[in-house]
Amino acid sequence: MAEIQGTAKERLARLDSLPFERAGAPDQLVSGAAGSLKDIWKHRELLGLLTKRELKARYKDSSLGFVWSLIKPLTQLLIYYVVVGKFLGAERGIPNFAVYIFAGLTIYTLFSEIVGGGTSSIIANSGLVKKVYLPREIFPLSAVGSALFNLCIQLLILVVTAALVGTLTFGPHLLYGVGALVVIIIYGTALGILLSALNVFLRDVQYLVEVVLMLFMWGSPILYHWTFAIKYMPEWLAQVYLNNPITLAVIGFQEALWSPNSSSDSLDGLALRLVVAAAVGLVFLFISQRVFSRLQGNFAQEL
Repeated sequence: MAEIQGTAKERLARLDSLPFERAGAPDQLVSGAAGSLKDIWKHRELLGLLTKRELKARYKDSSLGFVWSLIKPLTQLLIYYVVVGKFLGAERGIPNFAVYIFAGLTIYTLFSEIVGGGTSSIIANSGLVKKVYLPREIFPLSAVGSALFNLCIQLLILVVTAALVGTLTFGPHLLYGVGALVVIIIYGTALGILLSALNVFLRDVQYLVEVVLMLFMWGSPILYHWTFAIKYMPEWLAQVYLNNPITLAVIGFQEALWSPNSSSDSLDGLALRLVVAAAVGLVFLFISQRVFSRLQGNFAQEL
C-alpha cells in the first residue's frame, strides 16, 4: 500500500513539474490553413462518401429519386412565370422570360443549397464529430458536393431550354457563366463553413439563414432586371447592389445563357467585377476557415 501511494506521489510530482501547455492552441494563419487543406485532401475519399451518403439519404425510399431535385425549381419557375410574368406583366419588359427566371433560379439554388446544407452539416453529423477525428471542414464541404450534383441536373434542363428558345450561343460570353459559378461556390463555401461553426454554439443560426436566403432571393435580379432595381436606388446604393457578389453571379449566369439574343442592357465591366468578387471571396473563405479552426475544438463539448 505504501509503495502504491509512493508511486502515485511520484507521478503527481512529475506531472506538477511539467510546463503548462494549452490544449488546441491556435496555429499560425497561413501554415494552419495550408495544413487544414492538406488534411482535407488526405480525406478526399471520405468527402466523396459523405456526399454520396447525403444524396442517398435525401432521396431514400423515394420512387422518383433525383427527379425531385428538378421538381422544386421547375415548380418555382412555373409559379413565378405565371404570377410575376403573366399576372404582373414582368415578361413584357424581359424577352424569353422563362429562360431568364430559370437561369437566375439555377445559380441561386446552388448558393442556397451550399449555405443551407453547410450551416446544418456539423449538427447533422454530430455522431461522427464526437467519436472520430476528422477534418471537420469536410462536413460543410460535402454540402457543396451535393449542391453541385443537383446543379448538373438543373443545368442540363436549362441548357436544353436555352438552346430550343435560341438564347444559347457559343462565344466568349459563356465565360460569364463560369465566373458566376466560381463566385457562387467561393462565397457559398465560405458562408457554409463559417455558419456551420456558429450554428454549433447558437442553434438559431440555421433558422435565421433560411429567412436571409429567402430575402436574398427576392433581392437578387431573378424575377426582374437589374436595371429596374437601380431606378429606385440612390447612386451609392446602386453601386453596392451591383457589386454584391450574388447579384453579379446571377447577372453573369443570365449573360451566359439568356442575354446574347435578348437585346438586354449589359452591366459595364462585368468580367472585372466578377474577378474582383472572386478575389475578395477567397480572402473571405480564408477568414472563414480560420474562424472555423478556432471554434472546432469545442464542437464535441457543445454537441
